Amino acid sequence: MSTSRRAMLGAVLGGAAGAATGLPTATTAHAASWQQKWAPSASADGLGAFETVEDDRADSHPAAHPHIYATGDNWRFNIHTVDRDTSTDRQRQEVTGLRNGSGGNYPKWTEGQTWRVTYSMYIPSSLRATTTFTHIMQMKQPGNGTSPLVVQSLRRVNGVQTIELKLAVDDILVGRTNLEPLHDRWTDVDFQIKVGNGSAGTVRWILKSGGSTVIDASKTGVDTFLADRVRPKWGIYRSLGDTSGSLRDTYLLLTNLRGYQLI
Repeated sequence: MSTSRRAMLGAVLGGAAGAATGLPTATTAHAASWQQKWAPSASADGLGAFETVEDDRADSHPAAHPHIYATGDNWRFNIHTVDRDTSTDRQRQEVTGLRNGSGGNYPKWTEGQTWRVTYSMYIPSSLRATTTFTHIMQMKQPGNGTSPLVVQSLRRVNGVQTIELKLAVDDILVGRTNLEPLHDRWTDVDFQIKVGNGSAGTVRWILKSGGSTVIDASKTGVDTFLADRVRPKWGIYRSLGDTSGSLRDTYLLLTNLRGYQLI
């Protein structure tokens, strides 16, 4: 029985009992709370934690396979300067979506829902911000050729390495902070999104390092939906058009991935 049906049944039974005994009737009012829907383990679930894996889709660098794999408690994403995606002006080593177990149980983020993902990421100093796009998290509608809705990116701004969150379709900056203090250490990410069309969406982005909040930025009244559903992506997706000389063989580590729905 679903949570909502149990709540309705409880209210009916509570009301009947109250009428019989003179006790106050039960109420169905409750505060919304985050309910955990996804809690994979790198060591136990490996790449089975994700809906799909995009590891060198163009088979451009087979000698380095796999580029994406679980190692201990972490998921590791390797990328090399020789790697090429199917569009040869860019590189991509990413995973998409949430998966529970070995079957097709994929928690789906649909219009009107509010979701949250938390995790820790390790960005080595060799993974640098670039003058063109370097995304390490995206929110997209599934399917080829769809535009990203939200991107967490490493971007050079006036020569400074930064990490930012942007609503990509409308080019709205949610927040930006200096990347270099986050290099070679673990950073905790808390990302929240209400999936809404037009002006019905919201996002919140929190980074913490060493127990201190680095940034806590949000936007309301924004568009976070195209069609079908929203699906998160993690990994390294970067343009080869960088003009700062920042492209290196590098990697990204993720751990403690968790997904929650506001119910």
